Amino acid sequence: MISPRTLRNLRKELRSSALAKIGIVLVLAMILIAAFAPFIALHNPTNQNLDENNLPPMGFSRTTEETTSEMVNGSLELTNETVYVNASASHPMGTNSLGQDVYSRAVYGARTSMMVGVLGTLLAAVLGVSVGLVAGFYRGRVDDALMRFADVSLAFPSLVLAIALIGLWGRAAVDVPDPFVVFGLVDPVRSALGLPTGMPDSFVLPGTVIVVVGLVNWVWFARIARGEALSIREEEYVKAARALGASDARIIGRHVLPNATTPILVLATIQVAAIILLESSLSFLGFSGTTLSWGFDISQGRAYLSTAWWIATVPGLAIVLAVIGVNLVGDWLRDALDPGIEGEGGV
Repeated sequence: MISPRTLRNLRKELRSSALAKIGIVLVLAMILIAAFAPFIALHNPTNQNLDENNLPPMGFSRTTEETTSEMVNGSLELTNETVYVNASASHPMGTNSLGQDVYSRAVYGARTSMMVGVLGTLLAAVLGVSVGLVAGFYRGRVDDALMRFADVSLAFPSLVLAIALIGLWGRAAVDVPDPFVVFGLVDPVRSALGLPTGMPDSFVLPGTVIVVVGLVNWVWFARIARGEALSIREEEYVKAARALGASDARIIGRHVLPNATTPILVLATIQVAAIILLESSLSFLGFSGTTLSWGFDISQGRAYLSTAWWIATVPGLAIVLAVIGVNLVGDWLRDALDPGIEGEGGV
């Protein structure tokens, strides 16, 4: 239950901070795009049309060399021509080398990145907070054993550890039915708007990646939770609960955890952005298990940076906007919820 004081602090900081407003708008936009991707995408992101490959985005054009041949006086002559390829209104952000709509792939890529970011953070928080609270509450040998294990985990770079774990377990991808498509809600709306029908009836949830990013990032939650538990266990209300015969589990669940929520919540917000970046890196390297991912599209577009820069640029900009939005929301929560930090408010 959020206290009235906390709500007042959140509203006050939001009113005085333009950056917080921008962050909330960006995050809400990403969430809505991910949730309603079948309605927002212009085309099926998996459909290929090689006749429209590498079309530039609106306002741009590209040149390509075409070779034609003809018979002249009994001999074959080859002629090189410079052809200008113009943008298509049906593909406002262009197409990739397979003729797939770049905008539609970016829209569906938001679903993958946001789900991995949220679910991976949730898993990391559950593991890390549990370990940290136990270590900080009991201290002594329990604390030493758990924190030394955490220190060993921190010794490995996140990306290297994630790749090692995926290599150990393999890529487990789960096909999740798209409820909007399954229940027949998408095609009537798209037909009314004059958009092509036949959107994907499922999306791939990279299960191994979610588990891996959770296991890689749990340490940060453990350290924060441990620090809070060390401080809170010495409070008078905790000592009073222990004197009344409350069990350790009840004290941790009813007193320590609720009072440690603020820094954990702020950290969770920031970790969503970090996990989005980690998931994009794994997708770029081919470890995600799904082709509808921002990192995967950047990987596919790197070979065309000199001729079709938009293939990699559009998903790259999507990652930038998502990470900036989440970090701005995290800064807003930190300034509003941590009484020891004065928010700068506005720009």
